[in-house]
Amino acid sequence: MRVATDVGGTFTDLVYFKVDEDKGGVSIVGVEKSDTTPPNFEQGVLNVIQKAGLDPKQFDFFAHGCTVVINALLSRNGAKTALITTRGFRDVLEIARGNRPDLFNFRFKKPEPFVPRYLRYEVSERMDPYGDVITPLALDELPAIVEDMKANGVESVAICLLHSYVNPSHEKAIVDELHRLWPEVSVIASVDVNREWREYERTSTVALSAYVYPVAKRYLQLLEDKLAESGMGAAPYIMQSSGGIATVKAAKQNPITMIESGPASGVLGAIALGHAIGEPNILALDIGGTTAKCALIENHTAKVTTEYKIEHTATNPGYPIHTPVFEIVEIGNGGGSIAWIDEGGKLHVGPVSAGAFPGPVAYGQGGTEPTTTDAQLVSGRIGQDFFRGGEIHPDMDAVNGAFQRLSSQLGGEPIDVARGIIRLANANMENALKLVSVNKGHDPRDFTLMAFGGGGAMHAVELAEQMGMKKVIIPNNSSVFSAWGMLMTDLRRDLLQTKALPMTPLALPDINALFDEMIAQLRTEYEAEGFAGDKVRVELFTDLRYEGQEHAVKLPLGVERIAADDLPRIIDDFHAAHEREYTLSHKDSEVQIVNFHAVGWVPVNRPDVARVAKTGRTIEQVKRGARDVDFQDTGFVSSTVYDLDKFEPEMSVVGPAIIENKTTTIVVLPGKTAAMDDFGNIIVTL
Repeated sequence: MRVATDVGGTFTDLVYFKVDEDKGGVSIVGVEKSDTTPPNFEQGVLNVIQKAGLDPKQFDFFAHGCTVVINALLSRNGAKTALITTRGFRDVLEIARGNRPDLFNFRFKKPEPFVPRYLRYEVSERMDPYGDVITPLALDELPAIVEDMKANGVESVAICLLHSYVNPSHEKAIVDELHRLWPEVSVIASVDVNREWREYERTSTVALSAYVYPVAKRYLQLLEDKLAESGMGAAPYIMQSSGGIATVKAAKQNPITMIESGPASGVLGAIALGHAIGEPNILALDIGGTTAKCALIENHTAKVTTEYKIEHTATNPGYPIHTPVFEIVEIGNGGGSIAWIDEGGKLHVGPVSAGAFPGPVAYGQGGTEPTTTDAQLVSGRIGQDFFRGGEIHPDMDAVNGAFQRLSSQLGGEPIDVARGIIRLANANMENALKLVSVNKGHDPRDFTLMAFGGGGAMHAVELAEQMGMKKVIIPNNSSVFSAWGMLMTDLRRDLLQTKALPMTPLALPDINALFDEMIAQLRTEYEAEGFAGDKVRVELFTDLRYEGQEHAVKLPLGVERIAADDLPRIIDDFHAAHEREYTLSHKDSEVQIVNFHAVGWVPVNRPDVARVAKTGRTIEQVKRGARDVDFQDTGFVSSTVYDLDKFEPEMSVVGPAIIENKTTTIVVLPGKTAAMDDFGNIIVTL
């Protein structure tokens, strides 16, 4: 039995594959959802396992994605963190970058560093950009620093020295000395997190990693212990933001790699399903209870970037975190997003969410502010008799009262407010989809929209129509699709190293030597975790730029060693990528490699995408009835409701229609055709 759990802001999802030997080894897919249980997220995992009726003793494989790291950062609930840096560089976090999102905002204020100035310590040492020592490391300064940290209640220490990405010896010496002087404290060095240049981004990355280090380590240990107590013998794996899974040991050592673990698994699921159904170009949209996430997949590949930021908005530069992450845009719009009116009388949706508790007003748990889910109920898109699969009956008196209060402020009727909330949510999601497509030089009409998560199917068809797309795919078990994606991935480990070299034949020996060193390190690290070196598959990437340019473009190499004959192809690929992203290229300029990126994969057994059996039932047997549904411009229209659990391949319906089950509601607009394919996915043709 292979099991995956995904802890979201509102729900904890579970998917499992169980092999039925009596039926010739056919995989049976099971799914379940339960409420997320902050701050004890591990309890939600145990709850959903119990709710699914599973015995952990039978688990052969267990993968887990969570929001612990991102939640600790956003809620400022991490450890009290100190920073040790090169003398003279104490204020790198404070100075940050001069660029800001809104150049003419005179009320702009830089965000406060996660490490306050009194906890930022300097040590005498200095290296040049080539890693040669200018000033030797003064380890004798550390005892006084340690005493001051103890007096200030420090729980975690980040270390980031100038040019340590080239020569890590001084950072490693400080780590060893801190362990000797203060064994109890958590310590993490920048060279163990990120070996790319740019001192501010590198310092920010290690500072935030140290900030969440004790929290993540404690959570992972607690989860591992609880699962072991329940009888699970399989070693758990943790989902990473880069699109692979890691052992618990590796995740503890570098927890910042988990920052977008849940959304990354949804992207992986979209890639795996795209392979199975022949859809190479996909815009993936994951709408949960708290957020909406989207990513672009081209030729079965999603772009991985190390230039990730949290809390980055139109007026806030946010905090950079340089760790490999799928290029995902995430916004605060989901089923639980609260609708509110600003001082000027303008309606907004999100980013604040009602979460699992109190949840939307309809939950009857004390929520008073209407959410997107409540608007879907008022519009008839979600049925009152089948709310949350019939588990609870929605408190419609409270919902109607909440919308009446909003409509009295805005004018109009409650249904007008509900339409406005859905339109605003759609507009926010459309903007997010354009950020990963149009803004990157891609035409969304060349892609298929694949929507999943609890809310994806309700918004997808309208979004695709607004963007001129031709097809929408709602995956089988779409509400738990991110958890399903975890069962479709392999072990992954990333190594990055900055070293600026020209992309010329003369530099090839140095380029290949550094890549060889990184590949050897990947194999050694995997062997230490019990995975033979011959099982490791390696992929190489480079960050290339024109000479004198500030930033670079990441490209896959497609080979493990670069030959002179490969250089023209690589350089032509760079010119094309640069022109697509920036609308220009300089083909006469010298091309440089600045960052080396090696990825090591270890394959794990995973099931094929299962086909859905046909029983021969007719479309009439799938009907659940009809209800009036509001489709924005058309108003309320009588719409046939179909049972998604009874839908079979080759069945099709024409909207207006609702196709629903316990966890998914698919809204089919008037005149659009929805059909099920052989794998149980609903395909809506526009």
